[in-house]
Amino acid sequence: MRRSIRGVWIAVAILAAVAVPGGAVYGGTAGPVLLADMDGGGDTNIDLAVRQVTVSPVRAHVGDVVHVEAVIENKAEGSKTTDAELLVNGKRVARQLFTWGISTGERLYHLSFDWDTRKVPPGEYRVGVQAFIFEDSSPFDNRLDVAQPVLIAPAGGGFPGGEAAGGSATETDPRFGKSRVGG
Repeated sequence: MRRSIRGVWIAVAILAAVAVPGGAVYGGTAGPVLLADMDGGGDTNIDLAVRQVTVSPVRAHVGDVVHVEAVIENKAEGSKTTDAELLVNGKRVARQLFTWGISTGERLYHLSFDWDTRKVPPGEYRVGVQAFIFEDSSPFDNRLDVAQPVLIAPAGGGFPGGEAAGGSATETDPRFGKSRVGG
C-alpha cells in the first residue's frame, strides 16, 4: 500500500513539474495550462444544414445518370472537411469531401452528385443528401430527402401515364429563405 501511494505522489510531482510553468511553482503567476486538445474547438458552435436538394431527371431508364445538386449551409462557426453523402433509399451511393468555414463570409456550399443507375433494378427510389458531423449542435437538419421519388424504368420501357423521361424535383428546407439559395 505504501509503495502505491508513493508511486502516485511521484507521478503527481512529475506532472506538476512538466505541466506548470516554472514561475508558477515558485509563487509566480501562470496562464491557463492547456491539456490534451482543450483548444481544439470545444467551445466552437458547429451547425451544418442541408438546405436544398434538386434531382434531375425524376423519370429515368436503367443506365441513365441521375444528377443531384445540394445546397449546404454553415450556420455557425468553425471549419472542417466533412463528408457529404448522396443517399438512395437511405443507403450511400456517392460521397464527396467538402471544406467549409474557411471564409467567414462564405456560408452556402453548392455540391453536385451523379448517380449511375446501370446496375439498379427498375422501381421507385427516394433520394436525399446528408452532411453529418458529430460535433453538430443541431443534427436534425443534416439530412434532406426529396419527397418525390425517382422512377427508374427498364431500358427502353415506358413510364406510367405515358410520361416521357425527364423532369426534376426540388426539396427546400422550409426554414430556409428561397432567395438565399442563389445560383
